[in-house]
Amino acid sequence: MSQPGPSVASPVASRMLAEIWRALDGAPAALSSVRLAGSGALPSVFATSDLAQASVAAAGLAVAGLLEASGHGLPVVECDRRLASMWFSSSLRAQGWTPPALWDSVAGDYRTVDGWIRLHTNAPHHRAAALQVLELDAQNASREEVGRAVARWNGGELETAIVGNKGCAAEMRSREQWARHPQGMAVAAEPLVARESFDAAGTRRAVLDPARPLAGIRVLDLTRVLAGPTATRFLAGLGADVLRIDPVWWDEPGVVPEMTLGKRCAHLDLSAAQDRRQLERLLAQADVLVQGYRPQALEHLGLGAARRRALNPALVDVALDAYGWSGPWAGRRGFDSLVQMSSGIADAGMQLLGKDKPGPLPVQALDHATGYLLAAAALRGLTRREQAGEGSAYRLSLARTAQLLAAHPAQGIEPDFAAETPDDLGAAQEDTVWGPARRLRAPLQIASVPLRWDLPASPLRSASAQWR
Repeated sequence: MSQPGPSVASPVASRMLAEIWRALDGAPAALSSVRLAGSGALPSVFATSDLAQASVAAAGLAVAGLLEASGHGLPVVECDRRLASMWFSSSLRAQGWTPPALWDSVAGDYRTVDGWIRLHTNAPHHRAAALQVLELDAQNASREEVGRAVARWNGGELETAIVGNKGCAAEMRSREQWARHPQGMAVAAEPLVARESFDAAGTRRAVLDPARPLAGIRVLDLTRVLAGPTATRFLAGLGADVLRIDPVWWDEPGVVPEMTLGKRCAHLDLSAAQDRRQLERLLAQADVLVQGYRPQALEHLGLGAARRRALNPALVDVALDAYGWSGPWAGRRGFDSLVQMSSGIADAGMQLLGKDKPGPLPVQALDHATGYLLAAAALRGLTRREQAGEGSAYRLSLARTAQLLAAHPAQGIEPDFAAETPDDLGAAQEDTVWGPARRLRAPLQIASVPLRWDLPASPLRSASAQWR
């Protein structure tokens, strides 16, 4: 792997990795098999590159643990700091075409009477909810019109109004305000990774291919931007059969070419009885479920945790939400950029950099890091199933990952990473429906286990909702 400067492991990344591995109930001795390579950092007042390297390395260590549990020994895991950080931005390099824009035209940060607020309007129904509160035309309002309307509101009142209208917004709070907020206190009391185990009637894995450890493993993906898709993309790179399910009305054009790598994408209408029955059939035959529904959403559809366990006692059931699983905001809609505003990250960036506007992280690091932790949890669940014949359920959140980042301050100022070069790209061309593309080289090297994706990125709803 390329690595600018000396290959000296960052002490912050090492401490983060150790904390993550403890949260995943990993044996401390396994940490000695990890090599954290490279130096430099993304420009951030937080230890963003340390979080990138530690979370990617944790996923790699979970792969190594599965191999060891299957009798193949514990391989060495090497994680390149620079490439891990680059994957936290984008892995796709379009060749001769331009991917869609990442953000809606009115998404972003706005001044209020008493501070700042962020509106997340990428989904049309979220845009409509916010602009209805602001009494603006959802289709034609300009950014300037939104700014003038927002400027008449107090931040907390506007946040409450938009969220109450089923939209997505977050007032900017300081870290001290978040620490005193009921939701901040609730998140602080939660584990980084919550786990339950269930008897699975002695279920064991079949023979594992050490070069393709998830070959034959079925992963049902009920997630959308960005953390869940990051997790299932990683699992696909290990050979898993990943089937993503979306409703017919959902789209996320700005990230589909980036995030559907290695997956088949289908759709089901879960308001229809026949489609719910099909989802139950898929669940009954799955090894792993990764889902990002808000708490109680699947329960309301008759697919709650007890029903999922009844359908498939051996299931590794991995769930994500934005603001944590307890407290008054446990069911609140949220995204990485909103959690950064709520939890004090954006305010700290503004204060420490002397800016006159919110200072977010340079990448959507909460999403990507949580995604690799979700993948690591899925792998740990498969390992427990291999070792003890157990099914398991894991729960993680963006807000708890934000707490992990804030608890490990950056140590001094590190030089920026070297600029990207053609050597950073893998040799293979990815032939997508949008045009040819190449990907960054994988940030992980696991002895004898190459990360390799068998399918190019594909549009949503382009495959049938069936296992191969």
